Amino acid sequence: MPSHPAETAPRQLRLAAAQMKFGPSIAENLEKIARLADAAKRRRADAVLFPECAVTGYTFDFASLRPGEIRTALRQVGSIAARLGIYLLVGSPVFLRRKLYNCLLVFDRSGTPVHCYAKNQLTPGDRAVFSPGNSIALFDIDGVPATAILCHERRYPELVRLGAMAGAKIVFHPNAGLDSLAVSRKKRGGRDGIAVRAFENAIYYVFANSVGPQGKGLWSAGDSKIVAPNERMLALADNRGESVIAANADLTLASGKYARESMEHPAFLSASWKSMVHAARLQSKKTSDAFLQTQR
Repeated sequence: MPSHPAETAPRQLRLAAAQMKFGPSIAENLEKIARLADAAKRRRADAVLFPECAVTGYTFDFASLRPGEIRTALRQVGSIAARLGIYLLVGSPVFLRRKLYNCLLVFDRSGTPVHCYAKNQLTPGDRAVFSPGNSIALFDIDGVPATAILCHERRYPELVRLGAMAGAKIVFHPNAGLDSLAVSRKKRGGRDGIAVRAFENAIYYVFANSVGPQGKGLWSAGDSKIVAPNERMLALADNRGESVIAANADLTLASGKYARESMEHPAFLSASWKSMVHAARLQSKKTSDAFLQTQR
């Protein structure tokens, strides 16, 4: 449920992205999440996004993971959100019916988990460990509609477009880069298509990445960023270390204009688009509720 009625939703949010070097254990990553969340609070953030699998790290031995470990870790994340009074959006594996999913969890200012989105489009490495999700992400930040994708899903623009059609003003994109050093370097400096995705949907884009060596000769490019609907880079992290970036988002600029207009023209597709958005809303709530039930 929204934290505020739609008519009282804020006109501005201060958004943050936490760039992490993953630790070797859940305990160490929780310490990093707490420290970076504290830094975001000092920068007056309303909401801070953490990378994909921030709780465990992306190269964790997922076969050894147990549901109780994740429930305990996520309760600690909720406690951090409650202590600071800010939204935390944190990547974590989540179990559901004995299957493991690569998820983004949204904790509100009271520390309550209010949404869980499971990555749909999996890499070959993901598929060896995770089951695919079956929804798009739709949730609120203080009453402001938002959506999300995870890492590899940047290649599937329909996931963001449907969220924007459903009214999202912000897309949150947790990432965990895992590339050769040469590929990692090519991704640096903001040249990754994210600004285009913000522009074509007329929404804000928050991207939180891991950074540095990931083991086995693989690297993550960093370059966490916050981009405005007009493609303007509001904040950009480096490619060397952990950091928190933050920027004010004037939500009156996040019109979603092009997504809304594409629901009307060409006219022969209009009814189908509207039906898809309706189905996406229902499925988002249904699947999120199922995941959240496992954390209670």
